[in-house]
Amino acid sequence: MPLKYTIIGTAGHVDHGKSALIERLTGTDPDRWTEEKERGITIDLGFASFRLPSGTQAGVVDVPGHERFVHNMLAGIGGIDLVLLVVDAQEGVMPQTREHLQILQQLEIQSGVLVLTKVDLVEEDWCDVVEEEVREALQGTFLADAPCCRVSSVSGQGIDDLLKAIETELKEVTPRDPGGPMRLPIDRHFTLKGFGTVITGTLMSGTVTAGDSLELGPGGESVRVREVQVHGKQVQTAQAGQRVALNLSGVERSQLQRGCVLGTPGYFQPTERFDARVSLLSNAPRPLKTRDPIHLFLGTARTVGRVVLLDRDRLEPGESTLAQIQLDQPLMAGRGDRFILRSYSPMLTIGGGRVIEASPERHKRFRPEVTAALEQLEAGGPSLVRQTLAQRPALTLKEMDRLTGLGPDSVQAALDCLESSGQTVNLTGQWATIETVRSWRATLEQRVTEAQEKTPLTPGVPRAELKSLLPDNLAVRSFDALLTRMVEDDRLTVRDDWCCRPGWQPQPTPEQAERLSRIETAYREDGGMAKNKTEMLDRLGIGTSEAEECLVYLFATGRLVRLSDESFFHIEAYRYAQQQLVDHFAGQPTLTLAQFRDRIGSARKQTQALLEHFDGLKYTQRRGDERVAWKLPSLSDG
Repeated sequence: MPLKYTIIGTAGHVDHGKSALIERLTGTDPDRWTEEKERGITIDLGFASFRLPSGTQAGVVDVPGHERFVHNMLAGIGGIDLVLLVVDAQEGVMPQTREHLQILQQLEIQSGVLVLTKVDLVEEDWCDVVEEEVREALQGTFLADAPCCRVSSVSGQGIDDLLKAIETELKEVTPRDPGGPMRLPIDRHFTLKGFGTVITGTLMSGTVTAGDSLELGPGGESVRVREVQVHGKQVQTAQAGQRVALNLSGVERSQLQRGCVLGTPGYFQPTERFDARVSLLSNAPRPLKTRDPIHLFLGTARTVGRVVLLDRDRLEPGESTLAQIQLDQPLMAGRGDRFILRSYSPMLTIGGGRVIEASPERHKRFRPEVTAALEQLEAGGPSLVRQTLAQRPALTLKEMDRLTGLGPDSVQAALDCLESSGQTVNLTGQWATIETVRSWRATLEQRVTEAQEKTPLTPGVPRAELKSLLPDNLAVRSFDALLTRMVEDDRLTVRDDWCCRPGWQPQPTPEQAERLSRIETAYREDGGMAKNKTEMLDRLGIGTSEAEECLVYLFATGRLVRLSDESFFHIEAYRYAQQQLVDHFAGQPTLTLAQFRDRIGSARKQTQALLEHFDGLKYTQRRGDERVAWKLPSLSDG
């Protein structure tokens, strides 16, 4: 599938002609600052755009080459699809050529073109020598076999060949996912008079449309997109792979900084630590010791942190290992994100790595189970999904996508594989491992068994009580699916709102049977004139604690009907009241409390409780002091 949009970045030593090359390609001078123009060097990120001969729209990120501004270079280089490694044909490979190349390697940029600039100032033989020198420096890197173009930004020599080389290399680039969650690391922010707050960045995934409500991290502010621009032109929607500018409402510029991330609400979470595979460059000046302070660069963000090595005390140059990086301030990270490490002082690029788990707990060092679990997460695929579910049960597909970074299609494929092998269970849109489901089932069975042993009159345990024993994020529909499976497996019986063991029937003791009979008889004899619970129990001489279990039993067996916490009707009086309700509306359009009180021969308080109960069942609908029929019960309801 050909690319519709792409981001091209520059890299290379200071004053090797990166900005001049971009101006020749695009017609735009990427240096924005007066100081840059006066000094003749790029200090901050520059942006431009042009359309390739094939029609692909290319955004360009020009980065500074001076060693003092590597932090700015890092804020722009991570979002590119292809790099132009620029080398001055007069000077050849220089220190920042090598450092930029190391950074590109650590960020796993996959495609690029070697560009020898200023070739109009040297002989062709000299260009051959310089190209050979550069090829030696590129051995073992992703640019080892990259095409080399010799250009002059002044005369235009070689520019057409460079465009062809860019087109050829872009054919191997995988398009970014416009269907994933929207994610935009912010590299610039400013205020425009009459517009308000504007941010810019490279759209890493998803789409953004004018009117969208998004979330700004790491603070979690809700913002709305007023306007979307791509390369200075207003559009309705932008998609992954484009440079965008967004006019936002709901946020002030003071709340923004380079490194903030704008994204789909609830999808990306701030973190103050993450687990990672960390690699140290072979030419790093010294080993990295555990808890050494470092400067960390991820996306457009930079912060200070400490590297906690999990299986050793020091990491030697050229080695890699698992580590937990603890940050001085939160940033937005996702599984699979690449990052760069620079030494604390002096600030030199020493390595980098890949995020494995974005929001882990603190780990104890030298624990084989910790490293084994991280290795499973690192492996990805079904192992990663299963490990994620083991740590956070009852996850939706969207949540697993966010936590694993695999993409929804890959997550679904992994879930299908795990489910077919009996390792996970789909509970109507939420998944859990089979071990977790077994644990939940055991918990529910144990609670039901305990309730039946301790309160033998109780018809079971209320569904709501059982659900409260399981994780809060387990949806009601998922809980119902779990109960259905347990019923199908003959592990539970569900009757109305009660859950019990199969075959269970409450068995009153002789003493309880006598108490039940007295309570039921009193309510049957009083009919519609039954007093409230407190008065009734006082008259019978039964304490509240003794009566509670009996009342639950009478409700569950259908002998009493609960109207409110204090008002109950015997089933015979209740059915009579239902019939009177139907009969009344057969001849009259409205009903008052007084009319119904007289009709059923009850007191005002009990009649009011009964009518409110009927309102709740939608038999009637209250309109001021009157009620009208709504969904009256049929005679069979009684």
